[in-house]
Amino acid sequence: MKRRTLDLLLTWVGTILTIVLIGAGTGLLIGYNFANNQVTTQLAEQKIFFPPKAAFAHPVAGSEITPSMIPSVSQYAGQQMLTGAQAEVYANDFIAVHLNEIGGGLTYSQLSTKAQADPNNTALAGQVNTIFKGTMLRGSLLSAYEAWFFGQIALYAAIGAFIAAALMLVLSLLGLRHYRRVDDTTVV
Repeated sequence: MKRRTLDLLLTWVGTILTIVLIGAGTGLLIGYNFANNQVTTQLAEQKIFFPPKAAFAHPVAGSEITPSMIPSVSQYAGQQMLTGAQAEVYANDFIAVHLNEIGGGLTYSQLSTKAQADPNNTALAGQVNTIFKGTMLRGSLLSAYEAWFFGQIALYAAIGAFIAAALMLVLSLLGLRHYRRVDDTTVV
């Protein structure tokens, strides 16, 4: 095979790969923007705010703010929940703590089974109702976190695709330059 033919072939492959990588990067960037905008919009509509900074001054177990919340929840004190990262912290480090306290460490399923065995216990029925609502809210917030997290992965993948496209473009241009400089009689 002639060297010019090989250079031209590799240049075309590099050009096609550049176009594919730009397309992939664009698609990933669109996915990131969609996920990020959806999560932010949906969370903003819920108008959920973290407790104010003053609430974290004296954490007490069994109260609104427990000592376990200081490292994670306090960083968002007073802020409106707008990101997946915030949703994860609120779900796992705020709601889950309260659900555990309310349910005495029992899950909704366990409490529901107890309530079915004792249908006249209105206090237990109320506890089950509260745990159900909290568990559903926690699940919804964790779903928002998941969508946001996949969006973040798409952003990093898009950046990688654009960097790879730029590299392929440079290599293709170098291949084209080499193609023009090689003698037509050179054989590989």
